[in-house]
Parts: sequence; structure tokens; C-alpha cells
Amino acid sequence: MPTGSGLGDVLPHLREALEGNGPAWLPIPTSDRREARRLSDALSPGETIDDDVALVVTTSGTTGVPKGAMLSASALRASGTATHDRLGGPGAWLLALPTHHIAGIQVLLRSILAGTEPTVLDVSGGFLPEALAGAVAGMRGPRRYTALVPTQLIKALDAPGAAEALAELDAVLVGGAATPLPVYERAKAAGINVVRTYGMSETCGGCVYEGVPLDGAEVRIEDGRILLGGAMIAGGYRGQPDHPAFAEPGWFRTEDAGTFETGVLHVTGRLDEAIMTGGLLVIPQVVEAVLVTHPAISECVVLGLPDERLGQRVAVAVVPTAGATPTLEELRDHVVRELDAIAAPRELALLDELPLHGPGKPNRAKLRQLLVAQSTN
Repeated sequence: MPTGSGLGDVLPHLREALEGNGPAWLPIPTSDRREARRLSDALSPGETIDDDVALVVTTSGTTGVPKGAMLSASALRASGTATHDRLGGPGAWLLALPTHHIAGIQVLLRSILAGTEPTVLDVSGGFLPEALAGAVAGMRGPRRYTALVPTQLIKALDAPGAAEALAELDAVLVGGAATPLPVYERAKAAGINVVRTYGMSETCGGCVYEGVPLDGAEVRIEDGRILLGGAMIAGGYRGQPDHPAFAEPGWFRTEDAGTFETGVLHVTGRLDEAIMTGGLLVIPQVVEAVLVTHPAISECVVLGLPDERLGQRVAVAVVPTAGATPTLEELRDHVVRELDAIAAPRELALLDELPLHGPGKPNRAKLRQLLVAQSTN
């Protein structure tokens, strides 16, 4: 199982992966030696693997422990084909995400399936929305697409010319983390065809678009938990044949809570991030959805901190909008107008940006450390 993540390495391996030829491939960030070693140590690339595995994509979920989702050629083809079918047909793709995460990998896979050459935005030094206009202008084809994470979309909406460039595309897939409703509405108002996606490495990336499963994908709910099934599901985790997430063949048991009614999935939050405070359960994502409607908040993350009296107390890390300095009191009042007072934050940290891990996912462990340190100073 060879490794690598440079574009010159990626495309040949992905072509082989789609064809079901060649050895299984493990994309890793070769520019980060420490992370590359951590992933290699956890996933044993030199050892044998089942013949039907074409690609092993790393995922750490919220635990920080690396796992490798084993994806077959048929699953990768099913995902790419279903995506193009949903969007209106194959097209040219703009890569603005790292190539060792499933979202970036999928941009390249879809390009290969469409027979188009991907346009690449260099994000090795960070995402620069100012470069979007030139990149989009250089794309060719009757249909043009890209995929972003919410933090990139937020930056693009604030950068002159970037939103206009995205509005020229036929679709902008946004996933990796929940897209705040105000951001979604702002993008729509700017003429951007945002398509919110839900999925993960274990499902070849997004398999539910705007709440509706792609062709070949299935959704069901068990005791409030989301289960995903169908043609895009991984064959399991590398070296963990008995992992409970894949206990039922053809299905992946997520850590997300949600509802599935009239064919539409609504994700309500992470089961493993729920806050038990004063004997009551608070779902962080529900509180975040209320907080981001406050005009002084650009981004926020809600999490629980240890509390001697309550068990846990609700805390929030906020990236304010330009020139704003929200106070804890006004944010508590804002939440109480929509939710029970128990859900209102009792602690606030104002940040220039949120620490991330993976493509666009808030690093809750680092945020928790930051807030704990702040509360003890």
C-alpha cells in the first residue's frame, strides 16, 4: 500500500483506484512529517490488504485516533457518478482542498470520471480567496464545479471578487462541517449555487445533498442515530475488522444524531459531543445554530467544560464579525430568546480564528484546552 499526497502522485493512483487496478493507496500529507509518521504507524501501509480495497482514506473523527476507511473501486465510482447525476452532469472541477482528505480526493476522482483536467488552487500556504477569480476564469467546460468547507466559503464571501467568481460556477459543494444558516443564506443571496453535503471518509465523502440521499445511498435512523448504507459505504477500517461502526454489512453507524422524514435528512448534532449540564442534555450544534444568527458572530463552537456544580457548563468560542466585540451577557440573552436558559453559554472566548483539524472541522480538543486555561487564569 504505497503512500503520498502530491498531485503528481495522486492522479495516477486515483486513476488506478477507479479502475480497480494496482495496489491500494494511502494518501498522506507528505509536507507534514510528524502527521505522515503518525498515520503510517497507525495504518501499517507495508502490510497486506484485501484485493478489493482501492483506497484507504484516513479519518480521526472526534477521538483524534487515526482510522483508515477502506474504499473499493466500485464505491468510488458509485459516489462520483451519483454526484454528477445529482448536479446535472459531468464537468470540470476546481481543487481548493488538500489531497489527503476525502473531499479533495473526490474532486480529483470526479475530474477523472468526467474526463476533465482539474484546475488546482494552491492551498499549501492556506486558502487565499483572492485567487478564486483567476482560477475560475481558467476553467473550461460546459459545467464547472468546486468543493469548499464552510470556513473557506466565509472567507470567499468577505473577499472582493471571490463571491462573484463562485457565482459563475454551476455548483459549489460545501461540507466537512455544518454550514451556518446565515452563511448559506448570504451565499445564496450572492448568486452562489451552494449545495450542502453530508458524509464522511467512510461513505466516500458526501452521500446526502441538501438532505436528500444520492442515488445508491440509503439513510435510516435508530434511536436517534444516523446510519448510512448503500453503494458508497467503506468495507471497514484498516486493521479493525470488528469495529462496531461496520457491524452490519453494507451500513455505517455514524456518531451523528438526526431525523429522516419524507425522504429528507436533518442532522441535529454529534452524539459524542452532547453536554450534560445540571442534569439536562444540551446539543452543541443546536446552540451554535442560534448563536450564528447574532450579527456580531461570524463563526462559533459550543462545547462543555467540567463544572463542580453542574457536571458540565456550556462554553462558546467565537470569531466575531469585523469590528464587533460580543459580550457573554448579550449572547446569553440571544440564546434564551430561542432555547431554554440551561443552553445559554456561561463562558466566552473571543478568537481571531478557530483552530481546525482536517478540512474545515473545528478542533474541539484544542478549543476545550484554551477555554479551560482561560477559566483558570
